Amino acid sequence: MRHDSNLLALEAKRTLLKLSHENNASHVGGALSIADVLAVLYGEVLKYDIRDPKWAGRDRLFYSKGHACMALYSVLKEVGFYGDADLQTFTKNGSYFTSHVNHHVAGIELSTGSLGHALNVACGVALAGKRKKADWHAYTIVSDGELNEGSNWEAILFAPHHRLNNMTLIVDYNKIQSFGTVKEVLDLDPLVDKFVAFGWDAVEIDGHDHAAILAALDDKKIHPTKPRVIIAHTIKGKGVDFMEQQLAWHYKSPNKEQLESALGQIK
Repeated sequence: MRHDSNLLALEAKRTLLKLSHENNASHVGGALSIADVLAVLYGEVLKYDIRDPKWAGRDRLFYSKGHACMALYSVLKEVGFYGDADLQTFTKNGSYFTSHVNHHVAGIELSTGSLGHALNVACGVALAGKRKKADWHAYTIVSDGELNEGSNWEAILFAPHHRLNNMTLIVDYNKIQSFGTVKEVLDLDPLVDKFVAFGWDAVEIDGHDHAAILAALDDKKIHPTKPRVIIAHTIKGKGVDFMEQQLAWHYKSPNKEQLESALGQIK
């Protein structure tokens, strides 16, 4: 079943804002930066079955920026993997809806939060799929600050060496990480040139333009031998004027008045 990605993104953003407020949860800025990419993936690209989350023919999404769990939980709820009542247990004692993504939640492949691991797992899964001649694709979403981790660069070497054209990496390039801007902490640029030098098929897009996201994910453009990386230029806190590009919203949650203002801006 396909979903209108614009409507899906709208509802997911509203849901994640409420989750952050109601549970005093961090990482709302990074959740808003990746919500459009997730909406396009789950609305129009990925093969999955909400009735059978472990269906063998599904595409695999490894969500490495597990701290921004509210975006993924919200999108999965909107497409029907579970309901409102399940998500209302978010961060509650005993709930599987933990503050970093948890593989016990339907639709999630891997528990993440310790940065720098998911891309390595995705490479192994993609290699297994290639050897099995499986008809599915492995996707990974990483944060930009996460590329400070050396383990990612091992995987970035590994994937082209094994010609893993059945995998796509998406970098949420919002340019702000936990303690400052990416440029201040550890500059990644020229990021596209680095991936090209490592043997990737690389493309840059506006990570909030649904048409551009969909075009970059077009399986007709899969390179015959190279993995694809999509550098998605995004805005931390996208859509909420007092959150956009503000480091504080890596940690803060909106109070009642801020929530009402934010919800009014998400249209």
